[in-house]
Amino acid sequence: MADAQILGAATTKKVKLDDVAFGARFNGPLVHESVRAELNARRQGTASTKTRGNVRGGGAKPWRQKGTGRARAGSSRSPIWTGGGVVFGPQPRHYTFKVNRKERRAALRSALSAHADRGTIAILDPSPFDAPSTKKAHELIENWPARPGGGSVLVVLTEDQADVALSFRNLRRVSVLPSTNTGVADLVGAASLLISEDALDELTKRAKGEKATSADEEGTE
Repeated sequence: MADAQILGAATTKKVKLDDVAFGARFNGPLVHESVRAELNARRQGTASTKTRGNVRGGGAKPWRQKGTGRARAGSSRSPIWTGGGVVFGPQPRHYTFKVNRKERRAALRSALSAHADRGTIAILDPSPFDAPSTKKAHELIENWPARPGGGSVLVVLTEDQADVALSFRNLRRVSVLPSTNTGVADLVGAASLLISEDALDELTKRAKGEKATSADEEGTE
C-alpha cells in the first residue's frame, strides 16, 4: 500500500493511500484520450472567417468579360483578390468528444497512481494557513524534499479551503485547483501533487466511482 508524507505539520506520520485509486497500472492510451478530451473541451471554438458571400461589396463586375486583355473577373471579393473572402477558413464549432465514464475514472486512477509510484504526492496540513500567507506556502514547497528538480506543483484543495488557496495562488510554477475541477490533464501536467486530506478523500471517491460530480457527468473530468 502506497503512502504520502504530510507537509506543514510537526508530526512525521504518513497517510495511507487507497490501493484502488493509487495502485492502478498506468494505461497510456487511455490517459492520452482523456487528456485530449479535457483539453478540447476547454477550447472556445469561436474562430470565424468570412467567405466571399459574407464580405461586403463586390456585387458589380469589375470590368467587362472580354476585350480588356485582363483575366476574367466576376467580383472584387473573390478569394484571390486583396480584401476578398477566405477559402476554407475556420468557422465556429465545438471540439468536444465523448469519453466513457468508466474510461475517465480509469484514466484518473492511472494519473493518481503515477504520482504515487514516483513518490511525488504529499498531503497538505491546512492548519498553518488559518490566514493567507504566501511566505509560509513558499517555504513549505521549497522544503519539500520529494519535489523533483523544482518542477511544477499542483495544489488540490476543497471548496471551503479558500484561505489556503490564497496562500499558494501567486507562487511561481504552482497551480491551485478545487478537487471537483481537477482532471487527468492537470494531474499529468504537474511534476508534483500537493493535496489536502479532505480533497484526497474526494478525489479517491471520484476515482473509485463512489461519488458522482458535475464534472464527471459532463465529461470534463
